Amino acid sequence: MTSLLQVSGVQGDILAHMEVEDALKLVGEMGIYQIFLCFLLAVILQLYVATEVVLITILGVTPPYHWVYDEPHSLLQNASQKHGHLYFEGNFTSISSEWSLVDTQAYKVSAASSIFFGGVLVGVVSFGQLSDRFGRKRVYVTGLALDIVFSLLNALSPSFTVFLSTRFFVGLMNGGMSLIAFVLLNECIGATYWAIAGSLASLCFALGIAQFALIGYFVRSWRLLALVVNIQGLTIFLLSLWIPESPRWLYAQGRLHEAQEALLFMGRWNCSKPKPFSLTPRPKDSAPRSNILSICCSDVLRRRTLLMMWAWFVCSLVYYGLTLSTGDLGGNIYLNLALSGLVEVPAYPLCMYLINHKSFGRKRSLCGFLSLGGVACLVIMVVPEQRGSLRWLNSQTFSLLGKLCISAAFNIVYIYTSELYPTTVRSLGMGVCSMVSRFGGIIAPFIPRLRSVQWSLPYVVFGCSGVTAGLLSLLLPETLNCPLPETLSDLQVSTYRRLEEESCLLHENTGQGDPIDEISSADEEEEEL
Repeated sequence: MTSLLQVSGVQGDILAHMEVEDALKLVGEMGIYQIFLCFLLAVILQLYVATEVVLITILGVTPPYHWVYDEPHSLLQNASQKHGHLYFEGNFTSISSEWSLVDTQAYKVSAASSIFFGGVLVGVVSFGQLSDRFGRKRVYVTGLALDIVFSLLNALSPSFTVFLSTRFFVGLMNGGMSLIAFVLLNECIGATYWAIAGSLASLCFALGIAQFALIGYFVRSWRLLALVVNIQGLTIFLLSLWIPESPRWLYAQGRLHEAQEALLFMGRWNCSKPKPFSLTPRPKDSAPRSNILSICCSDVLRRRTLLMMWAWFVCSLVYYGLTLSTGDLGGNIYLNLALSGLVEVPAYPLCMYLINHKSFGRKRSLCGFLSLGGVACLVIMVVPEQRGSLRWLNSQTFSLLGKLCISAAFNIVYIYTSELYPTTVRSLGMGVCSMVSRFGGIIAPFIPRLRSVQWSLPYVVFGCSGVTAGLLSLLLPETLNCPLPETLSDLQVSTYRRLEEESCLLHENTGQGDPIDEISSADEEEEEL
């Protein structure tokens, strides 16, 4: 946005009229207040959100158990005549031991995870519209409060049916309010810091997984564990009560005085003394609103959307599938879960370096991480159990390698997708892809259950999905150092120039073909835009 350089005298001071973007620069784009907000919404909130997402990895673990039958096995005619008691061993409790979710009832543990992600799907779709109407802070704080309430009810569930019901509402509130919190954070800091804030949130989500494993190691009662993790959420709620509404949202709603007060509040925290300013009304946008038909009617956008939908789906499927299957890898469940979170830490700086390197860029980095993650999962099928100095070369190692790669790929798709769409449909395209990824999260808990058919089958699914998504991403254009298109017509021009550059480069290197003829033949394809 550009500032309007109109000034007027008010009580002896020069009152500058400007838009909210320029006013944010006056009060500070990343000062003390924004650092606190990053700590609140990108650090400790993500630590809390992560515990709710992976809660079932510990709550759903089945302790060692055995049956004690009323009659000897030799006297039983068939399995339906078995009458006995189920006894659990071990020094911890879970929902499996609470409600005997073993054998034919074991699928209910996976159903609890799927219902949670079903709630997340509803939350991210509904909360975005609610926040656009009622405000970021109001929807975020309300969602966080309800998330804590339903989490407490979840821990006190008298039956598995109540547990499933409350788990759905926890997912709905958790997914919705965390999305709005991210939007609120971005709207209170400068646009140049958005990528840093996003990477910090992803990093803290990974640390939240390790934090939950540490808490679960010391708290062995599943009900007490579900209650303890909510202490963090209650602290966040109390701190969130006094933060102001997003000045960008207030400005977009035409509530200029409230937006100015929010900006001045931030300026006082940042210890800045900006010159007197007044926000100018936002000019009305006369451009037509874009909808899903804008994507469907364009061949280029439709192709990009289908490819990115598959990439998002695979990222969610493999990420949550590997996370939720940590208990099936053998060894210490708490150590496996902690390593599953900590292994993501190097993924984010690594992918940020590669996607900005001219030799890799967005497309090759996404392809490499997805493919390597898929190959790592496929290798688990054939890796033997090593002994001696090579004991580290086992299924846990390759599972963690796959988790590292898919975490990096998940971070890349957020950035890459936003650059593939013109500004007029960028939010819509991101929303569609994000919605599809939630279906991957819903299916993910059931994939590890395929071990009952064949122990390596889950990794076949993860591996083949990752490799195919990686190879298909090569069909997408590179966006590194390319200007972002603003409209569909800009997308047409940028595609035309890219074809022209590629054809001229081919002509210079091979001396074959006339680039003018090749561009002319490509014009017909571009007309479909």
